[in-house]
Amino acid sequence: MTRIDTTRPESVLPTPSHTVGPFYGHALPFPGGGDIAPTGHPQTITLQGYVYDGEGTPLPDALLELWGPGPDGEVPRVDGSMRRDPASGGFLGRNGVEFTGWGRVQTDSNGHWSARTLRPAARGASAPYVSVCVFARGLLVHLYTRIYLPGDEAAHAVDPLLAGLPPERRGTLLAAENGPGSYRFDVRLQGAGETVFLEFR
Repeated sequence: MTRIDTTRPESVLPTPSHTVGPFYGHALPFPGGGDIAPTGHPQTITLQGYVYDGEGTPLPDALLELWGPGPDGEVPRVDGSMRRDPASGGFLGRNGVEFTGWGRVQTDSNGHWSARTLRPAARGASAPYVSVCVFARGLLVHLYTRIYLPGDEAAHAVDPLLAGLPPERRGTLLAAENGPGSYRFDVRLQGAGETVFLEFR
């Protein structure tokens, strides 16, 4: 039997009671959660990145929800993200046809996340963006932010939110091109380069 010296805190491994929750990895992720775009759709883009804590360490158990309009600027109002079999109640997955505009992805063991969606078009006075809600351990209240994509610079210049931010803060909301149809967006929860988060009242 191995004895642990509990008089020295550094020798005791953390237990769930020592770690600030809540923990979102259980039951909330679902198969195909990041497959927001219908399979084979020609306007599909990939959004991917990492979630970092205040020390710059990737978080392996964060959860992101993404939603936004499609290329027509309209927010979809169709079912299809989390269909269930009416007889068994079992999860059927997405139907692969409808664009629901919504997805939920978990970071992997390296803190990386990825989703496939359609490039959004502008709605109203705002530049096109994808809304993001971040859930992570230690966050007792989830955080909201946005992903703006390259190629919409003229709209970025007059977007009410972006125009009101200093340039160094504005950059935390802009995804970087990562190859054709692929964009990288990292979320930094605090510290240097902290992502701009939004408060809704």
